[in-house]
Formats: sequence, structure tokens, C-alpha cells
Amino acid sequence: MTDDPTTTNPDLYTVVFENDRVRVLEYRDQPGDRTTPHSHPDSVMVTLSAFDRRLSVGDQQREVSLTAGLATWLPAQTHSGENVGKTATHTIFVELKELATSIPQKPTLGPEL
Repeated sequence: MTDDPTTTNPDLYTVVFENDRVRVLEYRDQPGDRTTPHSHPDSVMVTLSAFDRRLSVGDQQREVSLTAGLATWLPAQTHSGENVGKTATHTIFVELKELATSIPQKPTLGPEL
């Protein structure tokens, strides 16, 4: 994947575990940090800290405020992000390597809450 976040933003994303079925990424940033465009497959996101982000793809934007301790579904998507809050972001992504059986009708941006 050429838009793999560990390649596009290696200072922010770290692989902490991987096998033939999942890859687990740790993400950390500080207020004001931004990511370049990257993609996530279907994933489970676990927030370890509360944070505020602005996610963007094309001309679509979405701001999300998440509390610590959430486990949410993150449908496959491509986006860039910016920490627009006053706290650091710390989250874990459990990326599924199996292909989705259906494709969403419209692009998704951010987690499904």
C-alpha cells in the first residue's frame, strides 16, 4: 500500500504487532500536528487519550472529539488529519487484513460513533 500511514507519516504511526490476519498500529501526536493523506483498511480504533481532530479528504471535512477508552469501528478510508485540540493524541488501530465483503455507497470519514 503506497499510502500506508507508517510510510507517509512514520514519525506518528508505529507497527506494534502484525500477523497474517491483523496489523496493530500505535498513533501519537501533539496539538497542531498534521498527517499527510494516507489510507486505513477496515479497523477497530481504541482511543487511549481524549482528543480533537479535523479529518479531510478532497473538499470534505469532519471534526471529531473522542474521549479516552472508546473502541470504535473505522471503515476503510483515505484521509489526512490535524490535531486541532489542546491535548496529545494516543490511539491504537487494529487493522483487518481480510477484504470487506461490501463497499460503502459513499466515502466514509472518521469513526462510526
